[in-house]
Amino acid sequence: MKRILFSVFLAVSVLIMLNGCAPFIVRKNVENSKKLRINMTKAQVLEVMGEPIKDEMYVSPNVWYYYVNTEWYDGRTTEDECMPLVFKNDKLVGWGWDYFEKARIQHKYSQ
Repeated sequence: MKRILFSVFLAVSVLIMLNGCAPFIVRKNVENSKKLRINMTKAQVLEVMGEPIKDEMYVSPNVWYYYVNTEWYDGRTTEDECMPLVFKNDKLVGWGWDYFEKARIQHKYSQ
C-alpha cells in the first residue's frame, strides 16, 4: 500500500513540476516575440527566441512554433498553444496565427 501511495505521490509531483515551468516559458516567449522584426534571419530569430519546438508533427522548416499559451496541462504541446513564425528564403516574413492563415491561403510559404 505504501508503494502505491508513494508512486501516486511521485507521479503527481512530476506533473506539478512540469506544469509549473509552462507559465515561465509562455511569459518568456511572449516577451521575446516583441523583439521580432520582419527580415530577421533564422539565426537572429534563434538569438531572440531560442530554439523552436522541433518534435511535433506540425513543425516544418519554414514555419517555426513557440509555446505561448497553455490550453491543456496534459504534457503535449499542440499547435493551438503555439505562435507560428513564417520564413521565406530564410528570412522572417511574419508571425502569429493571423499572418500564418493569410500566408497559407495565399501560398506565401512552402512546407
